[in-house]
Amino acid sequence: MSQDCEFPDKIVSDEEIDEILRTYRTVAVVGISDKADRPSFKVAHYLKENGFRIIPVNPRLKEVLGEKAYKTLKDIPDPIDIVDIFRRPEAIPPVVDDAIEVGAKVVWMQLGLANSEAAHKAEENGLVAVQNRCIKIEHARYLKSKR
Repeated sequence: MSQDCEFPDKIVSDEEIDEILRTYRTVAVVGISDKADRPSFKVAHYLKENGFRIIPVNPRLKEVLGEKAYKTLKDIPDPIDIVDIFRRPEAIPPVVDDAIEVGAKVVWMQLGLANSEAAHKAEENGLVAVQNRCIKIEHARYLKSKR
């Protein structure tokens, strides 16, 4: 059963978003593209330009934005704070399982993506789950609010 158009059953507050963006700096971008016109590339580029460490995750790529790409989250040798997901809704649960296994702090489902079951599992395992929000948009809003 496809989970397209699912609406998140829990909304993370602006305060929680601000805390995430203030606290965490390493972002694994799952489903990143090496094409400059794709949202995943644009978001990763923005994050890198704004002081985040990005770790590309795509089994078909060797490098994106000058950073080594990994096949899966479990292949990354370094700690991961945020797992930013650019995959279709039905592909989200295994990514969340991997995020839990590697000890990530946050799973972030990009704008248009939600999977409440996976979000609940993440939260039950101590992660914050953000659904249907763009980390680039939220970071720009956060920066603006600090002025």
